[in-house]
Amino acid sequence: MDIHQTEEQQVEAIKTFWSNNGNAIIAGLVIGFSGFIGLNYYNDYKLQQELNTSEAYQAMMEASTEEGANFEVAGNAFIAENESSSYTMLTAIALAKEAAENQNWEKAETYLSTAIEKSVDDGIKAIATVRLARVQLQLEKFELALKTLAPKLPASFDTSVEEIKGDIYFKQGKSELARTAYQAAIDSADDSSNPALQMKLDNLAQVIKIGRASCRERV
Repeated sequence: MDIHQTEEQQVEAIKTFWSNNGNAIIAGLVIGFSGFIGLNYYNDYKLQQELNTSEAYQAMMEASTEEGANFEVAGNAFIAENESSSYTMLTAIALAKEAAENQNWEKAETYLSTAIEKSVDDGIKAIATVRLARVQLQLEKFELALKTLAPKLPASFDTSVEEIKGDIYFKQGKSELARTAYQAAIDSADDSSNPALQMKLDNLAQVIKIGRASCRERV
């Protein structure tokens, strides 16, 4: 997975890959295994199920773009019917995105937790983890968000992880920890000249300076 891609590009790349190639890959596996009689019958059956799930997923995503479509209802039904499928994680992430766009943070938190639980792909799991921490930050579940970010993620997510940690510490009033996290985010970025991150760090420096000046005045 290209570390220069954004989270959204990564998700879309995986979705596009499975939309374009999922059926062919699964069908090829079905055909390849079909020569083994008896012993591999169960494997053939499971592969055929995955092929059917792939087709159902594509049909659901296409239908969700139609006027008046209720993606939440269709998505939840798909997850309930295909709990053990790799397509469940993609559906859960899509539902979480829709919930976040409507600022329904509680639903977004639930869907992202589902995506992490069902994920069979480290990249998608990392994306869901980072997004879950952001949602928990919105919900002011600061300690839970830090706990969400505790597991080691692929190095390409270091910048996002440290930036979110900085945001959490800033909200908690822990300025020094926030500064350390923001600096770590800048240091780990592919492009060291990240204006948004640098702005956060500069603004925080002013907050710390004002705070120290206020302390000296009281003394």
